[in-house]
Amino acid sequence: MHHRTSTPCHHASHSTRGFGTGLLAGAAAATAFFLGRRLNSARKVSSGHPLKHQVLDAASQVMQRKYPMEAMSTYLNGFHHYADDMGRQVEASHFCIHLEHDLHQCVIFDSNRSDARLIGIEYIISAERYERLPEEEKPLWHSHHYEVKSGILVAPGIPELAERSYFEDLVTTYGKTFHTWQIDRDDFPYGIPQLMMAFTRDGQIDEELMKRRDERLGISTEERRSKRADIAMPKVSPKANGGPTPPDSESHQPPHESLDDQR
Repeated sequence: MHHRTSTPCHHASHSTRGFGTGLLAGAAAATAFFLGRRLNSARKVSSGHPLKHQVLDAASQVMQRKYPMEAMSTYLNGFHHYADDMGRQVEASHFCIHLEHDLHQCVIFDSNRSDARLIGIEYIISAERYERLPEEEKPLWHSHHYEVKSGILVAPGIPELAERSYFEDLVTTYGKTFHTWQIDRDDFPYGIPQLMMAFTRDGQIDEELMKRRDERLGISTEERRSKRADIAMPKVSPKANGGPTPPDSESHQPPHESLDDQR
């Protein structure tokens, strides 16, 4: 009597089929999860809208590709102040695309929630590209040296090592920002776009505003400042940040070593 035995090839075939089936099942589960999350997000935002709008919103989530949105690879959280009034300060969630080697473009929302309000835009360029700008254009741009070195600007949710690598490049760049919605004042986007600026030295930002941000995101600005101390301080153009700083605006004595001392 002959007994039939399974060959290694037979086992391998079963194993391969099992792996393939598991992989497909995992991919299907992941797809269902992300699709469900997108639909749930659409439902939350569409809540209270007419039924036909809710249906259209849900269908567009599934059927339409949004290539510019999908290309946004970086989420940054920071703060801006109005160019003509440093006392008016707002939190800004940036979602950015690395469009060219020396140019990023970002859309800015008031939060990272599905019902966030679109409040502005920002363009970010390299120092080399900044130097080639017309002289009358340069004061409209702000430097990022202080935002990075102080820990004010963060990339929530990614490992600090990856964040640091990104900011080592960003520290030398310049941004031009316009807010189209004055969320600190109005519940509707009234008026013309407002030129915004970034903070450039200690003592300018509202500490309470920053503290609330840190608590919500579970981060520490001071800890990030400490860890970024060895990031090289770039030479900042005197034409940036609205042009030359009036002498009396530098009278504030910060509670610890100023980043300006590191230049």
